[in-house]
Amino acid sequence: MKQKGIEINDRVSWQNITLAGAVYGGGTAKQFATGDWRSMRPVMVWEKCKQCLLCAPVCPDSSIPVEAGKRLDFDYDHCKGCGVCVQVCPFEAILFKKEEK
Repeated sequence: MKQKGIEINDRVSWQNITLAGAVYGGGTAKQFATGDWRSMRPVMVWEKCKQCLLCAPVCPDSSIPVEAGKRLDFDYDHCKGCGVCVQVCPFEAILFKKEEK
């Protein structure tokens, strides 16, 4: 089974475990789709967005990508639906809707 390009095995052999189970690097949620438990979903209203970028730095999950000075659509694989972006947007360009799975 693969998730975001990482091989996930049901079993881990002893050959793959580090000496004494030591962790040599930091963990990151970017490797896993962590937005699955979201109950509310932010939705862009592009006609209202002024590209002020106030929303991007406040997102605790870095789920608002910015490229060439313009914000892109949400990274829903990592967005937890906290609503901080909705609260900070002065143009009401981000709506908060119930997540439908």
